[in-house]
Amino acid sequence: MAGVADWLPDCDVSSRHERHVAGDPERAFGALLASPPDPVVRALLRLRGLRAAPSLDAFFSGHGFEVLARTSTELVVGASGRPWRLTERLGRFAEERPGTVRLAADFRAEPAAGGTLLSTETRVLATDERARRAFKRYWRVVGLFSALIRRRWLRAVAP
Repeated sequence: MAGVADWLPDCDVSSRHERHVAGDPERAFGALLASPPDPVVRALLRLRGLRAAPSLDAFFSGHGFEVLARTSTELVVGASGRPWRLTERLGRFAEERPGTVRLAADFRAEPAAGGTLLSTETRVLATDERARRAFKRYWRVVGLFSALIRRRWLRAVAP
């Protein structure tokens, strides 16, 4: 399986979360992608100015992320842009314009003792120092909430 590190091997910021669940990886992964956002996730997305989607899978496609890789147990999405500018849309992952960052995230389900390990990793790489500074300022505020959202998405899959 190719993961987010294959798409963005170097990064300025990374965050990883995981959770063990019962069941086989394909079923757990399908449940993860189909899970609707809970009220806390909806509220956090709204505070950030983002629309909640009916499922995790729909969220990324609805917010400018492109699918970089997809199997029955993995989804890798990516985009580029200036996420600290709340009204600016994200562009294609391959675009490396000055003053922007490239973002990649994956969701995976792997066999583990007693069931499945669900995980998500996010990586961000700036194209230049100006973008790196801007993103790190943004991430100091948004990063904690982003982590909470991803942990809650993983928790949405029943143990």
